[in-house]
Amino acid sequence: MSIFVLRCGEAPSPISLTSLPVTNTSASPDAVDVDALFAVLDADEKPRLIVLGDDAALAAVLTRLMRSERLHVEVAYVPAQKSAASRIYRTGVGAAAAAKALSGTATPTPLIRDDTGTALVGSATITGPAGGQLDGEAYVDDTKLFTGAAAAVHLEPTADMPGVRGYADRGRVLRPRRRWAAGRAVQLGSPAAVVTRDGVATARAVKRSTFYRHSDPWLVVG
Repeated sequence: MSIFVLRCGEAPSPISLTSLPVTNTSASPDAVDVDALFAVLDADEKPRLIVLGDDAALAAVLTRLMRSERLHVEVAYVPAQKSAASRIYRTGVGAAAAAKALSGTATPTPLIRDDTGTALVGSATITGPAGGQLDGEAYVDDTKLFTGAAAAVHLEPTADMPGVRGYADRGRVLRPRRRWAAGRAVQLGSPAAVVTRDGVATARAVKRSTFYRHSDPWLVVG
């Protein structure tokens, strides 16, 4: 097995990783940033890629692996601080995450993507424009999250099947309830909805949004 490091933006690099080959990219790497590295991975029989960065960086890398049909690459995540993805996949942070990245075992894990072909690794929030009221309806498989109006819909991948879960925030000030529903897909229809994936919001409102389990898993090192 050969191990490669992808350092996104100014992400700190733990000392244990300094002897490994490192590729530096923008904070949210695109095709230009990673395609040269992917060519190197293709030449290796069993590559492992360690991603240093935040959830948005990991999602960007995973999106490129998915779109280029390279999900055989083992992926380890080393965040500098706790995040939704570090919680879901139990990676740890900093030096502890680096230790797992070097010696951990890769496990096939549900890969959640949306209808734009973008991977989700941590969390997504759907609201109305400018963070306002969300009108419409949303389902997790056949389970209704809401119909009419809600403050927001929140969803996240799960490390195990069926792959994704979500709940509707009704906007209650006191003791809000998180009634998670898990399934293969979350679907929403709305006159205007803004989707924020792993901290990155869509540039414009959409009328439909679907997050669902991809046909192939990704290999999470943990």
